[in-house]
Amino acid sequence: METKSSAHYQRQYRQRLREQGLVKKEVWILPEHARVLLGIEKQLRQPAGMIKSILQESSMTTAVNMWSTNKLYDALSSVDLFTSDAASIELVEGNEPSLHIIMHEFGDLPIFISVVGEQIIVESILWPVELVKDVIKFNDEALRTQRLFPLSTIGIERLANNDFYVMSGTLSAESSLSNVMFEIEMLADNVIKATEAFEKQLKTE
Repeated sequence: METKSSAHYQRQYRQRLREQGLVKKEVWILPEHARVLLGIEKQLRQPAGMIKSILQESSMTTAVNMWSTNKLYDALSSVDLFTSDAASIELVEGNEPSLHIIMHEFGDLPIFISVVGEQIIVESILWPVELVKDVIKFNDEALRTQRLFPLSTIGIERLANNDFYVMSGTLSAESSLSNVMFEIEMLADNVIKATEAFEKQLKTE
């Protein structure tokens, strides 16, 4: 069986849309309206006579059931993990507020949470890129062993003018509170596992 890249399937998908007479248009919206736009887009693919009250059908109220960073802070603050002092949580105010969590049971591991549009992003810093002995070798191994860390991915982010490896997980902003808690605890566990797995590839601090 011939293996094809994702670019091949993307070209095929776009070609099918063109064959249906559709055209691509770029729009700029606030991230929290992504679901609304998706609903409108689906309706605008129908012939003009079939469109039924686009704004009503797109369900503008869906955002009400989605987490915001502030709502998530209020909800998390009341769960056992934080009321039992196994972890602490802080709301970091700003243009894009985030949550700063300290997992005391994991050696005071810091975790950051933010709600961006329809996604909740949960992440933790692993180590600076400069701490890795052989970056090419490490990147290759990290990609090949990704399945060892379920629900989490390893990437590189620019923070305070330095590059850091980070581990992150994402879930829908409509997820249940129990699923958010599961993601937090899973990420913390995966960070510890990753540190143990790649310890020999790091320089001595």
